[in-house]
Formats: sequence, structure tokens, C-alpha cells
Amino acid sequence: MSGPKEYGVFLPVANGGWIVSRATPVLDGGWAQNRDAALLAESQGFDFVMAMGKWRGFGGDTSHWGTSLEAITMMAGIAAVTSKVKVWATLHTILHNPAVAAKMIATLDHISGGRAGLNIVAGAYRGEFEQMDAWDEYLSHDQRYDLTEEWTQLLKRLWTESSVSLDGKYFTFRDCVSEPKPLNSPFLICAGMSARGFEFSVRECDGCFIGGADAAETRAASLRAKALAKGLGKPIKTYCMMTVITGETDADAEARAQTYREGLDEGAVRGMLESYGLTGNAMTERSKNAFMTQTVVGSPATCASKIEQFLRDCEIDGLMFIFDDYQKGLRVTGQEILPALRKAFA
Repeated sequence: MSGPKEYGVFLPVANGGWIVSRATPVLDGGWAQNRDAALLAESQGFDFVMAMGKWRGFGGDTSHWGTSLEAITMMAGIAAVTSKVKVWATLHTILHNPAVAAKMIATLDHISGGRAGLNIVAGAYRGEFEQMDAWDEYLSHDQRYDLTEEWTQLLKRLWTESSVSLDGKYFTFRDCVSEPKPLNSPFLICAGMSARGFEFSVRECDGCFIGGADAAETRAASLRAKALAKGLGKPIKTYCMMTVITGETDADAEARAQTYREGLDEGAVRGMLESYGLTGNAMTERSKNAFMTQTVVGSPATCASKIEQFLRDCEIDGLMFIFDDYQKGLRVTGQEILPALRKAFA
């Protein structure tokens, strides 16, 4: 797939980031690290920054993701101190009334001057929501996406119509108003990869996060999304998460990556996989890996070459980067990797 790509940053909104290891530089999930990462991402020319929503961590020696900031309010702070980078926040549809959510994202859009985006999550992890009495055990996986679809359609209507009434399956609205409207239509994205989640993502959103065990699986998911979108008569953008570990040389970078692997917090990974519903042999095999996403390791030139090839092989529209050290990683990627990628896909 030719043409320019988009490059974003998954902010370290929860402690530990996306490498589950006792050996990584400290990511505390705090405001200062997130603010500084967003400002640096903007200065280095990244297109967007995103924060996930997390309500319970995974335990282990590092209490991975046990500390996290709330996504909307944090991104409002980031919107106020940035001027160009797009700000994408996350909401769980089983937690927020659609009218409240519509107002929150419209507010974020006004603070940012029209740069807001929303990552929509149906809410898959029972333990995370059961702790706060927000889990409906009578809703199946697919029914949670049915609710999410109705929820999303209400947001779109509240952002464009003077008043909204609906006798829905999950929501009943009577002459519901929401002002002001967003300055721009907020960019909607979702990472649903189940059959129902995938259908929702393509049908209702502007983009979808996809993944796979390798480039071939990722490419298949991207092509599947685009074929489904074509059948619906609408465009869709596909994105993938990518962890970048750089060093002055390939050997330096690989040594750092190996240190992280050796520092694996297996207890935290097991807690994470349990939350995903994995048990037995599948859990044992996956719990050996400290890296949670596609990962490239090497010198900046090597990483740029690997990322370019990955983008070409997978036929995706963009990447959301993750770093072990956000200050160093953002500078190296912005100055030595992004220029090569932008030239390759000009």
C-alpha cells in the first residue's frame, strides 16, 4: 500500500508501559512523564498521541498497570499544552452514558481546537469492571458489542443533531440535547478483533487497530478490514502497535532487549493473560514474552528498514509506537527513523 502513513505514540498512561519486565526504565504512569512525552512527540512531528483506559492492574512483582491516570482528563491536560498533535482518548462503553461521553469528547475537541479522537472499548475484562459493580453478567461478548454499536450511533447523532430520541435495546433517549457540537468530527477507532468486534470497528469507526502473530497475520487482518469497509461503501484506516528498541548498534539494542526479556515479570504476564481468559498451555507459552506488541530491535537505520518492510508487507495505514524509554525513544525515532519512513512513503 503506497501513500503517506500516520505515526502516533501510545502514551505511558499506566506504570510499566508495554514491556512487562523488572529491568526496563521506570515508567510511573504519572502526569509529568505523559505530558513530556506528548510535548516531545509533537515537537518530533508525530501525528497523534493516545491514552488507554485502565481500571485494574495485573499484579506481579512490578504491579504492572496497577497505577494509571484516567484517559479523558489526562488528554484534556495534554490538549491544553499542545497545538498540533491529535489527541485520542479512550472510553469503555459499559461505564459511560452516551450523552456524558458525547459531552466529554466534544469538550476535548474544543480544548484541542478540533484534534480529538476516541478509542472505543466494549469492556472485555470481567475483573476490571466487576470490582466497581459495572459488569453485567447477562451480556454476552457479542451483546456488549451490540450495546457499543448503539452507544456509538448515539454519540454520532448527539454530535450532529439538535436533539436525539431513541427507543433502543440498551438506551432510551427523550429529546436529548448536547451542545456545543465538536469543532471537527472526532476520529473514532477501535481494536476489536473478534468477529463481532471486527465488524463493529469497520462499520462504525474511522480506523481500527489490528494485530497478528506476524506480518502475514497482520496483513490478512488489514485486507479483511478494507474489504469489509469497501462492501459497506466507506473508507477505513488500519493501524498496528509497534515497540521500538534502539541502540547505537544492532548489538547494543539487542543487549537491551535481552535484559528486558531476562527481567520478565512472569507474575504480571500471567495476571494479564488470566484477564484475557487464557489458561493452560496457551498461557504458559505466552507468559514467556516480555514484549506485548510487534517489536523491532536495532540501530536507528536497522529499525527504519524493518519498520518500512513491515508497513509494506502488512498493507496498513499507520503505526502507534511504544518505547522502553520515551524521552530517548521519541527523540531517536523522530530524528532518525520517521524521516526515512516519510521519504519511503511520500
